[in-house]
Amino acid sequence: MRSEPRTLLARLCDRDNLTYRRFEERFRRTAVRLFGDPSNPTCGETQFRRWTGGKLTGLPAQETQQVLEAMWSGYKAAQLFEAPPANDPQVTAIDLEERVQMTAREAHDGADATAAASISDNTIDELRDQVVRLSRRYHALSPAKAYGAADDLRREVERYRDRTQVPIQQQNSMIINGQTAALLAVAAFDLGYFASARTLARTAAVHGESTRFTPLQAYADGSLAYIAYHSGETTEALSKAKRALSYGGLGDVAQRRLHAIAARAYAHLGDVSSARHAIRMSGEGGQGARDELHDVVGGEFGFSDERLAMSNSTTSLLMGDADEAEAEAKRAMLLLLRERAQNEQSTHVRAGAAADLAFARLLVDNVEGAAEALALVEVPADQRKTGIVVRAARIGRHLARPHYHGSQVSQELREQIEEFTQASPPYRLGPPVSLLAIGP
Repeated sequence: MRSEPRTLLARLCDRDNLTYRRFEERFRRTAVRLFGDPSNPTCGETQFRRWTGGKLTGLPAQETQQVLEAMWSGYKAAQLFEAPPANDPQVTAIDLEERVQMTAREAHDGADATAAASISDNTIDELRDQVVRLSRRYHALSPAKAYGAADDLRREVERYRDRTQVPIQQQNSMIINGQTAALLAVAAFDLGYFASARTLARTAAVHGESTRFTPLQAYADGSLAYIAYHSGETTEALSKAKRALSYGGLGDVAQRRLHAIAARAYAHLGDVSSARHAIRMSGEGGQGARDELHDVVGGEFGFSDERLAMSNSTTSLLMGDADEAEAEAKRAMLLLLRERAQNEQSTHVRAGAAADLAFARLLVDNVEGAAEALALVEVPADQRKTGIVVRAARIGRHLARPHYHGSQVSQELREQIEEFTQASPPYRLGPPVSLLAIGP
């Protein structure tokens, strides 16, 4: 009779069917993604046996802990080496969910294996549904977990694409593959990997261009625009946003997103008049037009009212308009509470709006009000994406000005912000520019 796992790590490996070889492959892949070095950190088989057998004394190196926490983002490294809890609802829930998903996928693969020069249209539909599900739950995932899920899906799409010679199936596979590349670009940006995000966004654009699927082209160019202005390339950002707006076949949501991105680019360039015009354009109702990406897939490809309000708040801050920034930040938080169920609320949008509200209050020297707003910025460390880290760092730089020296409240806020940013993936993994690009 098989004995009970001695550590939580052993239980998770059993659950995920990870032999040492499979564990080492996933560990190495995660380490390369985090640190870019295939030789460090590593995990030998003897070490793996100690970890799963409860024989470890102390904790491994910090980088190794980060890899393990990225592999199982719901747990801290210390938990993984402890005895598994008698009844861990998270393990049970994830175990059941993953087993159901694995069974469904294996059953579907078996049914589809008889195809030779083509694949079942049901397979295309299933891949498309997986993109939709990932896009719509993206807001609830850490960027590392979202990246892993999107990359797994990309591999699956490419595997099926290579099995068919039917033109329409190849076309649909390319569109789906382009959508996964676009989600990978978002996740890479959220992690602070700007160069990789740019490459992945260009990959999505190529798929959109090759298939003449202009909504994907527009989304990718919009992503390239905000990557550019976060990298300090403001003229390039505006060029990309304008090009995206020139495409036909876009729905109202797509155009709203692109106008908001253009407004930010104008604000970075100091063109306040054009920025305000772009904000007005982003808020217009449009003609009720829809497209297959921003509206039908939606989720991360959409652009909700609260997301628009948060974006406008940030743009207003860049223009130095504290009153408008505060109004838009409050509107974003109100829209979340009023129109979204608890599990549908984006932590990133809520925290981003709260940070913008804090900075707007600092612009009128309301330090206590800023502290109240910052108290609402509650984001788990692994979910602190580039946007919120940049906003927090901007506030920290503002509070470092001589005007605030000697203020106890300002000092405490600076310390809180430093702790907040240093624990985030963009700070630990991304380039330094990610913390500087949005500064006023």
